[in-house]
Formats: sequence, structure tokens, C-alpha cells
Amino acid sequence: MIPLSDDTRPRCFAFVTLGLIVANFYVFFGWQARIGMEQSVMLAGFFPVELTHHIHGGVLHLFTAMFMHGSVMHLLGNMWFLWIFGATVENDIGPLRYLAFYLLTGAIATLAHTVSDPLSHIPLVGASGAISGVLGAYLVKHSAANIRTLIPLGFFTRIVDIPAFVFLFIWVGMQILSEAATRGHQGGGVAYLAHIGGFLAGAVCIFFFQAKENRRNRRTD
Repeated sequence: MIPLSDDTRPRCFAFVTLGLIVANFYVFFGWQARIGMEQSVMLAGFFPVELTHHIHGGVLHLFTAMFMHGSVMHLLGNMWFLWIFGATVENDIGPLRYLAFYLLTGAIATLAHTVSDPLSHIPLVGASGAISGVLGAYLVKHSAANIRTLIPLGFFTRIVDIPAFVFLFIWVGMQILSEAATRGHQGGGVAYLAHIGGFLAGAVCIFFFQAKENRRNRRTD
């Protein structure tokens, strides 16, 4: 399923979401592609063992890794999801809170991955954990929205409107099934537990970020 648009009506242009997308593209094409993917991952990717063994740079790499990607398709897929869902969440809680929310849920997602294999020397890169947090927040705030979705079925490809809660429950269900299917396998791959952890973090943390917004609104009423 590929989301194409939603039917929410953001009040303001999502400058932070756009800035995050630009930053991710710049890091990939302006730095990673220039020095080489392997070298860039060794320099700024996140290795769980760095954090659990208190190796210098481990905490910093929690955040640098979420602006890096392993391939062009990895980058494009993540940034498309971020644009579709992030703009709405940014409008919900405001740009500065949204940026803090994005970084926080991204870090929690990476920590969830670390718990599953704390001594791993396999690097983790990608914005997927933070974007999963955005998806969790979207589910809480806009479960009744409709997501215009491309469903590729070969010659029978269709574009349909799917309720957000259905789209996102299918998405997180696929992450859970994929995590169960790949658990215990060694080597690189998709960090599904980071996706699940980020999604749950976003669904919970949005209440705290929204509470600040509500208190601000009550003071100005």
C-alpha cells in the first residue's frame, strides 16, 4: 500500500517537515554519496553496542543515524511517508514541539531496537523510527481521516480511499508480523522493532505534546 494523500486540511505550511526532508536528502546526496555509504555509516550510523558499552559517540549517533539512509529507495520511501503524514501532525502541535516530538520518538524507536540486541555491531540508519512515531500520532489524532492509497496488484492496480485507522493498523500489523518472522535471524535487514517502538512512542507521546498545546489555548481564550 502506497499512500498518495489524505483529506485533512492543514492550517499552515509544514516548514519543519519540509526542512527535515531537505536535511535527509542533503545528508544522503551531499555527504553519504560523496564519501561512500560504508564510510558514512561507520562514522555516524548507530551501533547498539556503542550505547550499551558507553562508547564515545553512542548518544550522538542516536540522532545522526536518523538522518541517514542505506539506499535511494530507502530515502524516497521514508520521505514520502513523512510528507504525507508529518505535515498534518506538525499542524496539530506546532513546529517546535513537532521537531522535539520527531527527535524524541526517533530516539525511543532506536532504543527499542537496541533492547532486542544490545551487543549488536550491526549499524542502524534511517528515519523510519521517527516517521513511525509520526504515524502513531496521526492514528491518535486523525483516525477518521481517509488516506488515498495506491494498491499495486499487477494489472489490477487500484487507487482507493482507506480510513486512516485501517491503513495504519494494517501497517503496524505488517511490522509486527515481519518482526516475528525475522526474529533470531542474524545479519542486516529492516529494524522492524524500531518501527513498532516508534509507532507506540508516537501514539503515547502525542498526548503530552498535545496537552501543552491545550494549556496554551486555554490561557489565550
